Amino acid sequence: MSYDLEQENKEILARYKDLISNTYRTLDEENNKLIRKAFDIALDAHKDQRRKSGEPYIYHPIAVAKIVATEIGLGATSIACALLHDVIEDSDYTYEDLKKIFGEKIANIVNGLTKISIMNHQNISVQSENYRKLLLTLSEDFRVILIKIADRLHNMRTLESMAPDKQKKIASETVYIYAPMAHRLGLYNIKSELEDLSLKYNSPEVYNEITEKLELAKESRERYIEEFKKEVSERLNEEGLNFKIKGRAKAISSIYRKMLKQGVSFEEVFDNYAIRIIYKSDAKNEKFLAWKIYSIVTDVYHSNPSRMRDWITQPRSTGYESLHLTVLGPDKKWIEVQIRSERMDEIAEKGVAAHYKYKEGYKQSSDDRNFERWVTEIREVLEQQQNLSTSELLDNIKLNLYSKEVFVFTPKGEIKILPTNATALDFAFSVHSDLGMKCLGAKINGKLVPISYILQNGDQVDILSSQNQKPKSDWLEFVVTSKAKSKIKGYLNSQKNQLVEEGKEILQRKLRHAKINFNDDEINKLQKFFNLKSSQELFLKFQSNELDVSSLRKYIESKNVFNNLLSRFRKSPNKSQHFEDLKEENLDMIVFGKDEEKLNYTYAKCCTVIPGDKIFGFITISDGIKVHSDNCPNAINLRAQYDYRVIPAKWVNAESFMNRVKIEIEGLDRMGMINDITTVISGSMGMDMKSMSIESNNGVFTGNINLEVKNKGQLEETFKKLKNINGVSRVRRVQS
Repeated sequence: MSYDLEQENKEILARYKDLISNTYRTLDEENNKLIRKAFDIALDAHKDQRRKSGEPYIYHPIAVAKIVATEIGLGATSIACALLHDVIEDSDYTYEDLKKIFGEKIANIVNGLTKISIMNHQNISVQSENYRKLLLTLSEDFRVILIKIADRLHNMRTLESMAPDKQKKIASETVYIYAPMAHRLGLYNIKSELEDLSLKYNSPEVYNEITEKLELAKESRERYIEEFKKEVSERLNEEGLNFKIKGRAKAISSIYRKMLKQGVSFEEVFDNYAIRIIYKSDAKNEKFLAWKIYSIVTDVYHSNPSRMRDWITQPRSTGYESLHLTVLGPDKKWIEVQIRSERMDEIAEKGVAAHYKYKEGYKQSSDDRNFERWVTEIREVLEQQQNLSTSELLDNIKLNLYSKEVFVFTPKGEIKILPTNATALDFAFSVHSDLGMKCLGAKINGKLVPISYILQNGDQVDILSSQNQKPKSDWLEFVVTSKAKSKIKGYLNSQKNQLVEEGKEILQRKLRHAKINFNDDEINKLQKFFNLKSSQELFLKFQSNELDVSSLRKYIESKNVFNNLLSRFRKSPNKSQHFEDLKEENLDMIVFGKDEEKLNYTYAKCCTVIPGDKIFGFITISDGIKVHSDNCPNAINLRAQYDYRVIPAKWVNAESFMNRVKIEIEGLDRMGMINDITTVISGSMGMDMKSMSIESNNGVFTGNINLEVKNKGQLEETFKKLKNINGVSRVRRVQS
């Protein structure tokens, strides 16, 4: 494929100039030099590389740097790191090279980004370890994760050039890991866009339907907003306020969640767009003006008190500040109105990155502490949960990602922010780990309550403790914070350590006798096969003799079956798999893989599959192939964690599939061999070849061909003619 290199070089320079001219912060000469140097290194590193779309690869780091600069609002160091984020991974430049050119800080950030990029999701323990690294970067330098989120956002924006199966895998991973992270860092716009783009590739029909309906409603929405602006602006101008009013449609993914949660259609979601009033203010009058605007709006329009949200008096732990109210606006339609200052709006748009701009002159220290406390808790959880599976690790982390919050008070009147449904015991652990470990009960508003008491907004909490109290396993049933869970599990696990070590040694011996390697991958497979929650539980079962040699023998037998299936369907990186469009009638059988093979399967219990649904197969370790609907609630998690075990599947008419056979052909490879084979099958025998795969190794070829035959006589005649081809040494029928 030929490229106009001169035109591409002009475009690269134009994109770089656009990046510099649109930077969020004013750059001095030194910062400009830093960014230019990073651009030059990136340009050299990626000079021979292209994206899947065929574009020069350098377009990608420039785009990521622009997101970092304009949509997140970071400065020159981060912009330079964004330009360099793939340099170590994709070129001959090393960490030491970057350290020499740019210094240790930039080299460390780029190195952190490189570690995250080389995730391999084909092994659950590897993924778990990489996700742990991903989160640990938060407490080292949060710019690493911000740049990584920008990288993922641009990849999602340009995902159309990838193969469909790759699109679903990346989209699932995005909504599973990166959208929650963007949410927790206060990047609400980016979080919404990541979720919308994930929905676009995971559920395209839903995404397109809502998009079309939003577009159809756009004109009436704009007319409604103009009428609101006209009525409210007059009153705000009378008060001499400096403000702007803008309307926006809610995120597509947010609307879809409401449709599912409330069981309603798009037309019945009454608040699918919102109005935002943003005002100028100094630090002294900021809160006063918010309530003044609130008073004016509620004078003009009737408000719904039950939907009032005051995030200014007590900001969210992410630092988000805003007044939310729902009013009966023009045409007597309910609409959400958000009131916030320019500073609040910038923090809402750019999240934690904007905090540091406003530290001086505004009382933001408590919000910064909230964020830093969350980071510390994440680090503690990761350090203490080394043996968790990926799903358990994610569950614990997500407790602090998407949870809503409750505000309570210490005996001294200090405010504590905890997730909704947090208990008195969660509160004790949030104050101090030792207090949680020794917690006996609590006094809530002066009244004695058990440690399982669920906290309510405004509760004053006084913890009662004893030196004789020790954590118990049933505590895990009612605590909700990741810190409490990790501390309790850590204590309970320490009691089991000796038994676990004994069980581990027993299992090592048994595996050695069976000539199986003892490693993380094998332990994960054993754990899944015996349906156990952790490797510790596995070791304990062997220590107590609940699992023995006969149990291990069953595992080895199933492992052989699983490996055979997996080797047949492992995706080739150079081939994309796709099926022809399905016909609606007579769909009563499922076939799998590129060769449309008929295999034994069962339906997954987590979703309902009916003939004609879009489906996929999932290879389990102990239960063969399970068929899931594309809309299965577990589809995203399966693709994000175990994509290498997902296989394409399609419905076929069983009657028309009855005369399909698979043949294997071997011989000496030569120029024109494939043409001779296809001439016999399609030409002289007039047979329909459904699929064909040929591999050549050191002059010897083997091939597999799926044919539709009329009868046995036609097949035998075909075999005879194939064997007469010069170089063909063997032709045989393969029984599925």
